Amino acid sequence: MTDSPYSPGFNPDTGETLPPPAVTPAAPASAPASTQLIAPLWHTILIVLIILGNSYLAYVRLSHNVQSRGRMLLYLETMAWQLLLFGLVWFGLRLKKTKLRDIIGGSWNKAEDFLIDVAIAFGFWIASLLVLTGLKFAFGLASLDAKRSAEQVKQTIGAITPHTAAELGIFVLLALCAGFFEEIIFRGYLQKQLGAITRNAYAGLVIAAIIFGAGHGYQGKALMALIAIYGAMFGTLVLLRKSLRPGMMAHAWQDAFSGIAAYVLTKIGMM
Repeated sequence: MTDSPYSPGFNPDTGETLPPPAVTPAAPASAPASTQLIAPLWHTILIVLIILGNSYLAYVRLSHNVQSRGRMLLYLETMAWQLLLFGLVWFGLRLKKTKLRDIIGGSWNKAEDFLIDVAIAFGFWIASLLVLTGLKFAFGLASLDAKRSAEQVKQTIGAITPHTAAELGIFVLLALCAGFFEEIIFRGYLQKQLGAITRNAYAGLVIAAIIFGAGHGYQGKALMALIAIYGAMFGTLVLLRKSLRPGMMAHAWQDAFSGIAAYVLTKIGMM
């Protein structure tokens, strides 16, 4: 087949054949997002050491702190600690010019977006409760006996169980703070950063979940492995939804529910 006189390589005015256009070399592909650090490496090491160190101190000093200062002050100190750790994480993100909204992900441009995340959070919360309850029975951490079950609830929260309405109110506020700050710290920052360091999103998920479990020393060794599994479930939700928002809500609900349940059991004399 002959070329048309109006083909890109032919000038109809002069009758000359034009040279083929120069081929511009393709720009090199940008590095995959999973390999781009969102904060300096030294900063991540520092954050992990701080989390583990604080967890150890909480494990060995919690009972003494409650007896000497009271639960109310302990709740406020815990919120202050979460805010401080969040500030340190934010500082590390700024060093790499990483925006917090990119870490959180998702958006609520209309009411439907918000309601979808609420539905996902509620479904995840129910599913995670079922999974964790099954694991507690498997690990011998739960019982069908009412008194023993109440004791297990007490162990889940331990010495920080609220005993008054005022303490319960501050505890719920603490749960809301934990849902926001801990999801940013562990799933938004650590999971993504560790995924970049290992160049594997799933490795980042697993390591961040282990650190999450190890960071809850105040709940004792028996529950730390279970909390790590719980953290892995939150990490999976983040990978699937590409947003921290449903996890934040589910995390806050779970912590608040645990405090309310323990408070009610205390009031009816079962704890």
